[in-house]
Amino acid sequence: MTAASAIDRVLVIKLGALGDFLLALGPMQAIRRDHPSARLTLLTRAPYLDLAQASGLFDEIWIDSAPKLNPLAWLALRRKLRGGRFRRVYDLQTSDRSAGYFRLLGGAGGPEWCGKVPGCSHRHVYDAPSPLHTVERQREQLAIAGIDDVPLSDLGFLDAPIADRLPARPFVLLIPGASPGRPAKRWPADRFGDLAARLDAQGLGTAVAGTAGEGDLADAIQAAAPEALDLTGATSLPELAAFARAARLVIGNDTGPTHLAALAGAPTLALFSADSDPGRTGPRGPHTRALQRDDLADLDVEAVLAETGDWIARDPRLGDGAT
Repeated sequence: MTAASAIDRVLVIKLGALGDFLLALGPMQAIRRDHPSARLTLLTRAPYLDLAQASGLFDEIWIDSAPKLNPLAWLALRRKLRGGRFRRVYDLQTSDRSAGYFRLLGGAGGPEWCGKVPGCSHRHVYDAPSPLHTVERQREQLAIAGIDDVPLSDLGFLDAPIADRLPARPFVLLIPGASPGRPAKRWPADRFGDLAARLDAQGLGTAVAGTAGEGDLADAIQAAAPEALDLTGATSLPELAAFARAARLVIGNDTGPTHLAALAGAPTLALFSADSDPGRTGPRGPHTRALQRDDLADLDVEAVLAETGDWIARDPRLGDGAT
């Protein structure tokens, strides 16, 4: 194993999705700490460029061109990768695509490679799918390369001034969206609306976060709770982190913004169906909980209120009720 001090060029591969990228920031921060003088390059996808730049971790960020059946595109990518003259690669994607990049870089004859692909120098062998949470799995992976202290992602770099946009009273941030291709991950919008109405009756406001394409979810919630603040399509990631920190708590589906809220330090309840496993992919943070039903249509508002009642009564960041 080459000493970290002798490794002057490092490639990190993390292509997405948002929740996975956010969880991988802790490993990325640990890699930068252990290679303070190396030129650190990230290979990622275009949606995560701004986030990667804001992290301040990388000297260079390359956008994955995702070539498919175009031989010229593959040749161009091979030239680019080999031209980076990397001494070590940290494959935090560990997918078939990133395994292909191992081969483009020369396989076992190329740079040191920390990942799961057979033949690499620092191979992490585990069952697929791994029974471990992503956080623990990546800690095991980096330990093989001599990086032993891998904390949770620090999102302190994500912040923005939002004081003039905050609700006038303490509020709960709702995240009713999720991947359009996985509708089973969504708690019905009318349940979020019922929840917002009940929170309003308890003296708490609500704000609804999501993409511009999820405005219909905010409309459904406002039909039950007209004073709910619609933030869909109106927040950058730094602004979303700031709203999460300002909220009494965050309640959301298994989706990237819910991961962001948890890692930003907000008390966060994530709602899961059988479509995903909170033990393997659930949000991580100082104050997080998960509530799961095989079918989220079977999750009633009373169960959500019961799970968060102590948080509603008192912010766990103040001391009592911290998890």
